[in-house]
Amino acid sequence: MHISAQTYLRKQSMQNRTFSVRLKKDPDSGWYAIRCVELPEAISQGRTEEEALTNIKEAIELVLEEHETQARREGGRLTEISV
Repeated sequence: MHISAQTYLRKQSMQNRTFSVRLKKDPDSGWYAIRCVELPEAISQGRTEEEALTNIKEAIELVLEEHETQARREGGRLTEISV
């Protein structure tokens, strides 16, 4: 898989972030539903717990990228803070 330098750098900076996720197995289908507590827009699923966790990581990355894109469109200066 080939990724751009910008995407690579963004992923490198996101490696230190930690998020809480809620994982729940559907008793009827057996699939796992998963969502990020801090980013309600980040939701996913998987046949296994491992697949659901992999999928939510991608969903979180996509939501964060969209938030960054929207913030850049709105203008102003973007800066990072630690909490």
